[in-house]
Parts: sequence; structure tokens; C-alpha cells
Amino acid sequence: MLDADGVELDVHATRDGAIVVHHDAEIPGFGPISLLSLAEARQVRIRNGETLPLLREILDLVGDRDVYVEVKSLPAAHDGALLEALDRGPAPGRYAVHSFDHRIIRRLGEGRPSLRRGILLSAYLDDAVAAMQAVGATMLWQEWMVVDQDLVNRVHEAGCTIIAWTVNEIGDLERLVRLGVDGICGNYPDRVRVALAARAEEATQA
Repeated sequence: MLDADGVELDVHATRDGAIVVHHDAEIPGFGPISLLSLAEARQVRIRNGETLPLLREILDLVGDRDVYVEVKSLPAAHDGALLEALDRGPAPGRYAVHSFDHRIIRRLGEGRPSLRRGILLSAYLDDAVAAMQAVGATMLWQEWMVVDQDLVNRVHEAGCTIIAWTVNEIGDLERLVRLGVDGICGNYPDRVRVALAARAEEATQA
């Protein structure tokens, strides 16, 4: 995993409650994941030729690392299936959930108050902290382009954390590290390490 601290992945529920890992809600040639049974979903082959994976399989593969699960869609009837998959992973204490659908985050928190939870935002809200607090979240996943010092400060003053997504260029990574974000989600973990090392060197010379 290129020395990444953890992974972020996307999940959907099949109609019978299996939690599968896939970015899009619909699979070409098969239709919406929410309308497929587990048996039908397992017939899907992803681009590398492997079977569409279940969340529990990916958790086993990742092992003792942080896993941030973006819940793309999840009917309330299948909340228990998601929580069970997280409970049975090798490092339950290192898992967290987040979503653009903040109602899901509220609901999961009501069922499992100890579950670490975050909200996803692409817009710069007037009060992102209030949006988090409204659903019991403590992590803000904010699109990187609109992260600024004021937002980072407000989130930290509320005792919460902010993760910038999805950041791939060195210059952008370095800017966000200087702002003091708590995490960076990107496709190139090695570049994140370079940015962190550069900031550490600046701090040493200051």
C-alpha cells in the first residue's frame, strides 16, 4: 500500500444486505447494486478480472490499518450488516465511516454511538462545524480546493478533525500540510510523504 497509514473505500448494500466495495452505484451490464442479490453481485468482474469484493474481504486484506468507509448508499434495514462487517474486521477500533448523505451518519451514530463518524462536503459551508454536530460527526471530509486556514481553525477549535480529499499534486499537498489538516486522502501516498517531510524540514529550520 505504498506505506499509506490507511485506506478510504466506497461501499454499497445489495438488496439482500451484502456490503460490497465499489465506487459507482451502478455496474454497467448489471444495473444498480441496490437491486442485485449477493449471488448476482458476485458474478460481476471488476477491471482486474477479480470478483466484486465484499467489505469484510477488503478489511481482512488491509489488516491492522485505518480504514475510512464512505457509505455511498445504505437503506436503514442494512445498517446492522455494515456494523457487523466492521466488528468482524481485524482492527475494529481503526475504522470510521463518512458520507455525503448526512442522514446515514446520524442513523449509524444512533445505533452505534462509539463509531467514529464524518461528513463529506464539496461546498464551503458557512458553518461546517454545525453540520457535523447536527449528526454527531467529529470528522470533516472537505474537498481540498476549498480548504483554508479559517476552516481548519474552526474545526480544530471544536475539537474535531479535518481531512482534505482528493489531493494528488505536490504543491497542493504542501499547502494543505502547512494549513494543518489532520489527514490527506490522495491517490499517491508517496507524494503525501514527500510533502510531510518537506514541512518537517521547514519546521526544523524555523
